[in-house]
Amino acid sequence: MIQMIASDMDGTLLDEHMQISEENIQAIRYAQDKGIQFMVCTGRNITEVLPALSDANITCPMITLNGAQAFDQNKNVLFTAGIEQELALAIIEILEQEHIYYEISTNEGTFSQDLARRIETFAAFLCERMPHLTYQMAIAMTSARFDQLPIKIVPNLKAYINQPQVQVLKIIGFEHKRPEILAKVRQKLQDFNELAVTSSGSNNIEINHKMAQKGLAVKQMAELLQIPLTQVMTIGDNLNDLSMIQMAGVSFAMENAIDDLKAAAKYQTDTNVNSGVGKAIFRAIDEKLT
Repeated sequence: MIQMIASDMDGTLLDEHMQISEENIQAIRYAQDKGIQFMVCTGRNITEVLPALSDANITCPMITLNGAQAFDQNKNVLFTAGIEQELALAIIEILEQEHIYYEISTNEGTFSQDLARRIETFAAFLCERMPHLTYQMAIAMTSARFDQLPIKIVPNLKAYINQPQVQVLKIIGFEHKRPEILAKVRQKLQDFNELAVTSSGSNNIEINHKMAQKGLAVKQMAELLQIPLTQVMTIGDNLNDLSMIQMAGVSFAMENAIDDLKAAAKYQTDTNVNSGVGKAIFRAIDEKLT
């Protein structure tokens, strides 16, 4: 029987409104009441994770930034896998050569140096997740909510990460108008053996230290909890979830998942807008899936 569940957030645990549905909340409670350890495993920074969990009144461990950092339920850091400053600067150089907008997540939060492109990028993300929105509506929503967004604007990201107290945890690049450029960048980054390069959507590229992968982080959390991987369940929808889907004894792909993830997962569940996570949790527990 499963003893630990790790769920992705965007496209998985969260619905089209970026919230955790009531069915998903009830399933998480059902698992926790049975002594099963539930946690999120996401590409988000902890400051982007906490609002959704707080709104749902869920307290749990968190694997963030694709495995670059993990926290216990009291927000204490359990482990970290960062990118060295010199390597981070080389990555930035490649992204800037291709005119790709990027953000950097560090031990101090998530940072950008271009407010206008941040708003445009987030608006495009909202349009993708909420198709009923027009782009103009999404721009207005993003601009109005900027003060609530967990990101900090600095004049120069290269100068910022050169500070000795800063530890780079993840770099993410966005390209909505020229997604083919991301493949070119991915090819260039293959020269750096220290990196893990993945994505959480067709219009982004996520860059971490090679030890910062969801599968490795799930394995490390299971070891800390003394739970065998055969009794670990993972749920995801995109490329950055593949390593944890392959790692776990019980794995679910969302109905809205990419084909590669569906092929790798043992089981499939409903879409994120139809509480697929909740359905997977109830099924795994009630049917004693292995």
